[in-house]
Amino acid sequence: MNSEYIPAPDRYEKSAGYNFCGKSGLQLPRLSLGLWHNFGDVDDKQEAVKMLRYAFDKGITHFDLANNYGTPFGSAESNFGKIVKQDFSSHRDELIISSKAGHLMWKGPYGDGGSRKYLMASIDQSLKRMQLDYVDIFYSHRYDSDTPLEETVNALSDMVKQGKALYVGISKYPEKEAWKAYDLLAANGTPCLVYQGRYSMFSREIETEVLPLTKEKGIGFIGFSPLAQGLLSDKYLDGIPANSRAAQSYGFLQKSQITPEIINKITCLNAIAAGRNQTLTQMALAWCLRIPQISSVIIGASSVKQLGDNIKSLENLSFTEDELKQIDGIL
Repeated sequence: MNSEYIPAPDRYEKSAGYNFCGKSGLQLPRLSLGLWHNFGDVDDKQEAVKMLRYAFDKGITHFDLANNYGTPFGSAESNFGKIVKQDFSSHRDELIISSKAGHLMWKGPYGDGGSRKYLMASIDQSLKRMQLDYVDIFYSHRYDSDTPLEETVNALSDMVKQGKALYVGISKYPEKEAWKAYDLLAANGTPCLVYQGRYSMFSREIETEVLPLTKEKGIGFIGFSPLAQGLLSDKYLDGIPANSRAAQSYGFLQKSQITPEIINKITCLNAIAAGRNQTLTQMALAWCLRIPQISSVIIGASSVKQLGDNIKSLENLSFTEDELKQIDGIL
């Protein structure tokens, strides 16, 4: 797609608004676009360009990546970098671009985990792939029990001090280690901005384990997988479609997870969504945003149409007490 991109002039006036991330001054769009799937070398590059343009036109300013996103690893960042250079270079200061490191990226003892060696190499590689001078947020993607937490945290702090990241965060850390990381980062003068964790109707552990901690520390929370890898949609109501994630032999959603009990829950939730004039997907996203502490929810999309359908969830974010009771009863 070579046509010149001119962003919609009313993209902020027509957006569904932004939330402050914890007690910081940074505002995040209620929905952020994740580039875990559909932005690698095996994916449709023209559709990727269209999705990023469409998202920005709708006021979505936050794009979430990691060093190993895409197929092959790193390709999502490389492709994103090309699109940013082509379409968004004059709008860089309007974007929140995040990346992460912590999972396997390359072979050998230095391509995985939480060591300073791996993290510092990873952010340098990510910046090169995305053709950026800095990222807005850099995360430790997971807690590494084989590396002293002080080493991981000091590397994150140095990224900020070296100008490679404006903010830092942690993802998927156990409660005890998260608490310690918050204190260490604060002592370093580079407080933790945000915790990124899994959150959906089918994955609610953070409500008791993480959110109370982030509230006490004034830290934001960003939820990923809000649709439980596509389970929270009408896709599986009549079986497993051949082109669905559950039909594949790889990935995080397996056929064995599509149980009669899950189908029954999805069916009941779908009925409540219909009563709200929403799809189940739209209601599931709105439900995640019902808690004020949720700074943003990361959505993934394979097409502009799917992205647009997800964004429509922001048109109805309110729930009655009766609806919430019904949903809790089902879950």
